[in-house]
Amino acid sequence: MTDINIDTDIFEPKKANKRRVNSTNEEPMETELHNGIEGTSKNKPGKAKRTKATEKDDVRKIPVPAHRYSPLKENWLKIFTPIVEHLQLQVRFNLKSRNVEIKTCEETKDIGNLQKAADFVKAFVYGFEVEDALALLRLDDLFVETFEIKDVKTLKGDHQSRAIGRLAGKGGRTKFTIENVTKTRIVLADSKIHILGSFQNIQMARRAVCNLILGSPPSKVYGQLRNVASRVSERM
Repeated sequence: MTDINIDTDIFEPKKANKRRVNSTNEEPMETELHNGIEGTSKNKPGKAKRTKATEKDDVRKIPVPAHRYSPLKENWLKIFTPIVEHLQLQVRFNLKSRNVEIKTCEETKDIGNLQKAADFVKAFVYGFEVEDALALLRLDDLFVETFEIKDVKTLKGDHQSRAIGRLAGKGGRTKFTIENVTKTRIVLADSKIHILGSFQNIQMARRAVCNLILGSPPSKVYGQLRNVASRVSERM
C-alpha cells in the first residue's frame, strides 16, 4: 500500500465538481440498506441557507487515539473523498494535535454537513470500517450509541474477559448474528461497546448484548432476537 502523507499545514482544497441540483419537493420516507445497515433513505432538501457563524463554530476537531492512527493513515483517501467531494467541506489531519479537523468553506451548501462529517469520522475512530461509517452520510436517522460493560454489570478481571468473549462468540459468530438480525454494526473496543444503526435497531441490539453480559446463553438470545425482529417486520 502506498504511504500517504496526511500531515498538512493547511486545509486540503475542495475539488471542483458539478453543482448539485436539489429538489424542493418532499419525498416519502423509505427504509434502505447500506452495507447491511438499515436506515431511512435520505431526502433531497432544498438549498440550505448559510448562517453567519464564528470560526470556532465552523470547525470540528475529532481526536484520534494512538491505536487508530495507522488505520486512519491507510484509509485516508476513503475518508477524505466523501467529505470533500460530497459534503463540500475541507478536511485535514493535524499531526501535532492528532486531530482530524473539518471546516466549512464558500462551496459548502449545508452547514449541517459539518456535523455529519464529524459523526462519520468519529464512527471510524471508534473502530467501525469506513464502508459501515459511510452509512451515516448516506442514510438518515442513524446514530452511534456507546456504553460500557460496567454500565450493565460490574465485572472485573477474568469475568470481564469472559463477558467480552460471549459477546464476540467463536469466530465472531455471536456478534455477526446480532448485527445481521438487527441490521446494525457493533464494535467491541475492550470494555466499551459501540452500536451503529437506527434508534429502534440499536435498542434491539443493545438488549441482546446486555442479556449476554448478564449471562444468558447465546441460543436463548438468538431466539429472543428473531422473535422481536419478526414482530417488528410484521408491523412494518
